[in-house]
Amino acid sequence: MVAYSFKKRFGPPILAGTKAQTIRADRKRHARQGEELQLYTGMRTRHCTLLGRPTCLSVMPVRLCFSERSATELFEVGGEHLSPTAMDAFARADGFANVEDMARFWWAEHPPEEGDRIAFEGVLIRWQPFQAALTLPAVA
Repeated sequence: MVAYSFKKRFGPPILAGTKAQTIRADRKRHARQGEELQLYTGMRTRHCTLLGRPTCLSVMPVRLCFSERSATELFEVGGEHLSPTAMDAFARADGFANVEDMARFWWAEHPPEEGDRIAFEGVLIRWQPFQAALTLPAVA
C-alpha cells in the first residue's frame, strides 16, 4: 500500500470524484496497478485526514512543460502528446479549473531554478472511484 498526501484544496474534488489522478515525481516506490492507495490531506501533520483507499488503475509516465510565455507547451501522457483540448480536459481531471489554473499552480509550487520554463517528468497515477472516508468542508 502506498500513501499520497494532497494540498487541502484537492480534498473536495477527490471526495467528489472529479479528481481521480495525481502527478508525482519519480521516487523509490510508487503504487502499482491493482494496489490499494491511501489518499490524505495534511499527512505528517496533526491535521492529517484520510480521504479514502481507492485501488490504483494505472501508473504511466508523464511529461509536462510550462513556460511563462505560453503557459502550456507540452503534455505527454504514456508517450502520447495531448492536443490543447485534451490538455484542458487533463487539467480538469487533475482538480484544476482549466489548464491556465494548472499552469499557475505549477509556477507557484514548482518554479524553475532558473529560466522561464518548467520541464517536469514523472508519473501519472489514476485510481478508481471510492467510498470517501469523510466529507471535508469547502475550501475558500
